[in-house]
Amino acid sequence: MTEERLQYYQTMLEAKLNSYLPETGPQQADVAAAMRYSLLEGGKRIRPILLLEFCRVCGGNPEKVLPFACAVEMIHTYSLIHDDLPCMDDDNMRRGRPSNHIMFGEASALLAGDALLTMAFEIMSGEEAVSAVGAERAIKAANILAFRAGAAGMIGGQQIDLMSEGRGITLDILRTMDEKKTGALISAACRMGCALAGAGAEKEEAAGRYAWAMGLAFQIVDDILDATGTEEELGKPVHSDAGRDKNTYVSFLGLSEASTEAQRLTKAAVDELDSFGAEATFLKELTEELCTRRK
Repeated sequence: MTEERLQYYQTMLEAKLNSYLPETGPQQADVAAAMRYSLLEGGKRIRPILLLEFCRVCGGNPEKVLPFACAVEMIHTYSLIHDDLPCMDDDNMRRGRPSNHIMFGEASALLAGDALLTMAFEIMSGEEAVSAVGAERAIKAANILAFRAGAAGMIGGQQIDLMSEGRGITLDILRTMDEKKTGALISAACRMGCALAGAGAEKEEAAGRYAWAMGLAFQIVDDILDATGTEEELGKPVHSDAGRDKNTYVSFLGLSEASTEAQRLTKAAVDELDSFGAEATFLKELTEELCTRRK
């Protein structure tokens, strides 16, 4: 069931994302190509799938909220493009291919990220999205995403990451960084799904607690894979965290204890899904798969 529903969601998302990409004149062709390169080539689509599924388990129609799911993926993609830039993590590979700035140059990559960020809010405030869920829910969903993608969330986490390289920090600071840099957008997706379905505050808070635990588990597994995986498996450089003297759960806890912590957080996330009843089976299976992945 997990694979079938994943495929169903991924197929819908790919088609919808493609439909949003701009038709431009020759003067803007480079930025449009850079947007397409990163948005449509690869990726698990986990964040938009979480939005769609939380909407479904709260009684909503996933197909009606596709614009909001696409907006989340655009925000995620923009963050990856910018994260790879030389002024940030300076990574030359992403998903088994050259990073956006390697293909299109730093300026076009920067603009492509900016354009995807802007388009996300254009879509959520557009006629299609608002007519599908109503203005009140559309505004609430956009606000949830804006807050968690901004300085208090994902961008704030990236700032902590940059300031922490080569410096001694505490495990609490590392956790705060990951709650923001990785967990905030996951939290946004889960909370948006509930809000778009019209679920109450209790369900939204349960989704937020799930996202907190799942996001940290996801990041710990990412740290473990960076230390133990291969470039062929992951599609990006490995051992890069150690090379940049970055603080990670592996550097703090060691591989064994980091793995134990990921398992504990995965269980905590799955337990939070009990609030959503039998309909949450897919979410539980997906969470287990994500937090035990090998790539």
